[in-house]
Amino acid sequence: MKNMQNRSGGSSKQEGKVDQRILDNIEQAKKAKAEGNEFSYDDKDVILYNLGVGAKRTELPLLYEGSENFQVLPTFGVIPSFSATTPWNLDDVVSNFSPMMLLHGEQYLEIRKFPIPTSAKLVNYPKLIEVIDKGTAAIQISGTTTKDAKTGEDVFYNEMSVFIRGSGGFGGSSKGTDRGAATAVYKPPQRDPDVVVEEKTSEEQAAFYRLNGDRNPLHIDPEFSKIGGFKTPILHGLCFFGISGKHVYQRFGAFKNIKVRFAGTVLPGQTLRTEMWKEGGKVLFQTRVVETGKLCIAGAGAELVDGGKAAKL
Repeated sequence: MKNMQNRSGGSSKQEGKVDQRILDNIEQAKKAKAEGNEFSYDDKDVILYNLGVGAKRTELPLLYEGSENFQVLPTFGVIPSFSATTPWNLDDVVSNFSPMMLLHGEQYLEIRKFPIPTSAKLVNYPKLIEVIDKGTAAIQISGTTTKDAKTGEDVFYNEMSVFIRGSGGFGGSSKGTDRGAATAVYKPPQRDPDVVVEEKTSEEQAAFYRLNGDRNPLHIDPEFSKIGGFKTPILHGLCFFGISGKHVYQRFGAFKNIKVRFAGTVLPGQTLRTEMWKEGGKVLFQTRVVETGKLCIAGAGAELVDGGKAAKL
């Protein structure tokens, strides 16, 4: 989302002290009302997203607008909110803000309109939910409701949690609120996964995915990624979120919502292994990098629509 730049360097960190300015700014930001900004997409954007999360040329419903079953993958719902302009500035609500210290911690997505339109004119309305003070770091949680511009009907709702190293210690609350599915942490059962899907990403995966709107140079420029502490450009978290969500969708069908916690990084060209467990009307899952054995997504789950049916692709 926009307005995540560092305009003034934020307030200096004060260990064990209360920075009333930041606390007041947080309360004001929570009350701020977004004017709403438009986001339009068509079949070309749908195809570009599907390619960005690994759709194959034989999967015509994902890549050919003339297919009888041409469709939008559910995780496309994160894309419109990226263009949302927030009515607050991040460096006003945390201390010592630096964009280089920001990590995407969690993502929650609700799909509120079925079927998802293959083209639409939407309006985003972002809001600040809370800022959590972890002492050495801060966590900002924002929510964005995306509506149909013509009908006013909700289409998507996103909550994004960002972890900002070095920006805590301002005297805020150290615990977040319980918001049901948006804050759920799913624990996989103590049994082998019901379904496992492996998919190798391409060396160009991040180059493809960035065309959906997240053009952070961390994912394309080797020199910039080195400054961020990575030897080589890393894959977007929302890209491997989308690949994992695609695996859930293709094996179990449409879902109402999906929640993930990002647990590690992925390099373009590495192989993802999504491990899934069906538990009632939900699919619990985790995703690991095959080459390292490390999790990149953990504590994840999706609530299925009507118990779920395999997607027709």
